[in-house]
Amino acid sequence: MTIPLPATAWRAREAAHAERADALTAGHRARAARGEKHPIEDFLFTYYSYSPAVLRRWHPGADIELLDAAGEPRASWRWYSPGATPGGLVVDRAGMQREKAPLLTTVERILRSTAARPGSFGCFGLHEWAMVYRQDEHRHDVPLRLGRSGTDAVVEAGELRCTHIDAFRFFTPDAVPRNRFAPTRETQPDLEQPGCLHAGMDVYKWAMKLGPLVPGELLLDAFELARDIRLLDMQASPYDMRPWGAEPVRIETAEGKAEYVRRQRAFAERSNALRGQVLDAAGLTPAADRVPA
Repeated sequence: MTIPLPATAWRAREAAHAERADALTAGHRARAARGEKHPIEDFLFTYYSYSPAVLRRWHPGADIELLDAAGEPRASWRWYSPGATPGGLVVDRAGMQREKAPLLTTVERILRSTAARPGSFGCFGLHEWAMVYRQDEHRHDVPLRLGRSGTDAVVEAGELRCTHIDAFRFFTPDAVPRNRFAPTRETQPDLEQPGCLHAGMDVYKWAMKLGPLVPGELLLDAFELARDIRLLDMQASPYDMRPWGAEPVRIETAEGKAEYVRRQRAFAERSNALRGQVLDAAGLTPAADRVPA
């Protein structure tokens, strides 16, 4: 059953979304125009490779019929089809489910299993340290806050327990055997857990992959979560990010570990809430389990 949305209402939502997206991407777009880079904020556009223009495109989500929209550019967008009302448009959920079944299954499995698993809060962000362990060359052209020997000492004094394949795959050769787990793409649904910062950032990726099934407002919520997580990820990293306004979270100290875990737990709660919303919006939550709006 679709819900009709008058043109005045959906155009207002579309405009508000564009304004919010523009505000969130203003810094990145200005730097790109000047040929400048920001090692913290640009990550969400380089690693995930979704442009500000894609983030700016608003979708109402599934089961919403946009009235008087047939003459709009979105009528030619993929996964839009005529609605029940003349001139109306709806997202073709059934078509997506047929053509994108493997993707939807993967996204559902990862989001659902991650949300259902207890969070692990003892990694202290050492995945970033493992990416530079015993290496002279690093992924970021930023000085190490403790120098190479000091950085290596933190890794050796701690315990690597990274569960996320897309962090683990960047570990240095010497760091790999020190990790408690050996994540692979195949075991990702079995290892992902809500305490992982990168799994939290990935909620944005999964929401983006679901395209028009996810309302634009929810997509921007996921982007904001990823942005906030990225800041902590770099604050707790071995890099000196103070030139970019990021004071270090010194996870080599008891105080730094406590701050990291406190913020990590808050992100786990936010990410799990968004996982549920994404599943529900995309129709990947069984009807019996859905929470009324």
